[in-house]
Amino acid sequence: MLTAKQHELLRFINTRLNDSGVSPSFDEMREALDLKSKSGVHRLISALEERGFIRRLPNRARALEVLKLPESSAPAAPAPRPVVPAAANDTIEIPLHGRIAAGTPIEALQGTEGFAVPAALLGPGEHYALEVSGIR
Repeated sequence: MLTAKQHELLRFINTRLNDSGVSPSFDEMREALDLKSKSGVHRLISALEERGFIRRLPNRARALEVLKLPESSAPAAPAPRPVVPAAANDTIEIPLHGRIAAGTPIEALQGTEGFAVPAALLGPGEHYALEVSGIR
């Protein structure tokens, strides 16, 4: 059973994800729910996560995923593909999209090379690599 604010936040996150594909920021959630501080949003997010309604996606800013909605609401977006743990020595070839500057600007280059990465370091989704070049 969700509180009224938890239910309202869950609907807001789900609507925003369906409309734009991007989770709302904590400030946007705070404003939408008319809360005084972001700490209230943090508590609501934690409660929804504990109850299995949402999950935070690791290593990504603003990454929330709605897993289910309360029975009184419409169904959530389709569940993601299950993550199959990779063996420790498996590698996945990801595309190397180019070079970026670290410090002094350099010419942006794009290539079609690949880069082998241990599968255990990658989560679900699409991945690519950028080569960092330059002097700090």
